[in-house]
Amino acid sequence: MLKELWPAPKAQQKQSISISYDENIKALRQVFNLCSDIVFHEFIINSEHPLRTFVLYASPLCDYQIICEQLLNSVLVSHDPKGVKITKTNAIEVLKEKLISLAEVVIVNTLKEIEDKVLQGYAALLIEGSPQAIIVNVRGGEKRAIGEPDNEPSIRGPKDGFVEDFETNMTLIRRRLKTSRFKSIIMEKGELTKTKIAVCYIEGVANPKVVEEVKQRIARINSDSILEGNYIEEMIMDEKFSLFPLIQYTERPDKACSSILQGRVVILVENSNMPLILPSTFATMLQAAEDYYHNSVAASAIRILRIIALNLALLLPAITVAVFSFHQELLPPELISTVAGARQGLPLSIALEIILFEFTFELIREAGVRLPKKIGEAISTVGGLVIGQAAVNAGIVSPISVIVVAITAIASFSVPNFGAAISLRLLRFSLVLVASLFGGIGIMFGLMGILIHLCSLRSFGVPYLAPFAPLVLRDLKDSIIRAPWWFLTTRPRTNRASDVVRQGESQGPRKPKKGGGQS
Repeated sequence: MLKELWPAPKAQQKQSISISYDENIKALRQVFNLCSDIVFHEFIINSEHPLRTFVLYASPLCDYQIICEQLLNSVLVSHDPKGVKITKTNAIEVLKEKLISLAEVVIVNTLKEIEDKVLQGYAALLIEGSPQAIIVNVRGGEKRAIGEPDNEPSIRGPKDGFVEDFETNMTLIRRRLKTSRFKSIIMEKGELTKTKIAVCYIEGVANPKVVEEVKQRIARINSDSILEGNYIEEMIMDEKFSLFPLIQYTERPDKACSSILQGRVVILVENSNMPLILPSTFATMLQAAEDYYHNSVAASAIRILRIIALNLALLLPAITVAVFSFHQELLPPELISTVAGARQGLPLSIALEIILFEFTFELIREAGVRLPKKIGEAISTVGGLVIGQAAVNAGIVSPISVIVVAITAIASFSVPNFGAAISLRLLRFSLVLVASLFGGIGIMFGLMGILIHLCSLRSFGVPYLAPFAPLVLRDLKDSIIRAPWWFLTTRPRTNRASDVVRQGESQGPRKPKKGGGQS
């Protein structure tokens, strides 16, 4: 256990606040020794017997204007509020009830509570002779403004995206779910980071067993640090090792709320702008929030296009290698002669050409991500064109290899989920390798291995290939295609929602009668 490996310092134990002003300030200064961002502000309350007082807060996490105008001014403005004398015995109660006008004010009794609250952005007020402290919410500080999601942009639909601030993210969800049935269970993980985690769902819609399972898996986490959602994701997945993402994530509040309304659970993590969505299936990885903002015909066409792109991104290089290396009889003679003429005198086999160029393209893509945005875009575009043209002119690779790699790269960008796209990129190299050794038979065995692995995966008990394996006919209306809204009367069965009914029947459009009115 962490507490056994790293025992807490003396000041972190459940030490009660002393009535001695000097002992309290000494103990807290010891706790925050060498913490230059922690401010100790001492002053005197002019009561019948002047009382020494100090306010303790972390300057980067607090709003200094609130501290000055609503805390310090309220405490110092009067020494006789409404005829009540301030003394050592009643100072805490009088300040809390009659002077401090802030909404969130609580009283604590231990130094550990003071430490925890101060590091969360609260201010602590300690008064001479009192064994208690007042904790006031003065949280503020710098935070990123709400902007359009970088990785999930849309032409039609909301433009706001999650940020790293926990309260802001909760607000973005609450703004859309105006019901008391929306629940958020706050947990805290990380011995050193004290990271807040919110398990969000709709009571009566989400399956209670799934919610309880999520809470239990998070409760089992015993770590000194949780800095991002992936720390939790890898600890609560059903499988220890899998190339495919078993938990979905998103930057879009509308997508998170849509998932909650479907009976799924969303996990918000402090300091992360990508909440986790579960349970998830492979079909949901190919869906985008924008699918629900266009008419069903256009959305269905786009989804089918994504599935075609997924197959191209996974299989096109391997099929090219297999056909030109083992199965030339599948191609027209004219195409074979053209490719053979273009490849005459080249030093490498087509398999090595594609692997080499794929590897080069991955390097360019990774470099483009790490460089500044404007420079990265230029490197990715110009670098690929220049290197490809130069390699063809130098007689290192054939034009067919460059074309195949370019089409594959474009197709891989069509996959909405970044984690799924990475899985396809890694599997693509494996399939090219087996295709170069065994041809089409190698590709078939490789696909069988991938399919067997996918069928064995679960996301919080939900089959990863649902609604295809096992087949759930009712859920097919929102998988490969997106049926019209008036036809989506039930929630997906694979989400195991408690309440499957989403809307009433017979809400589709109706043509008016010739004489006017509805038919």
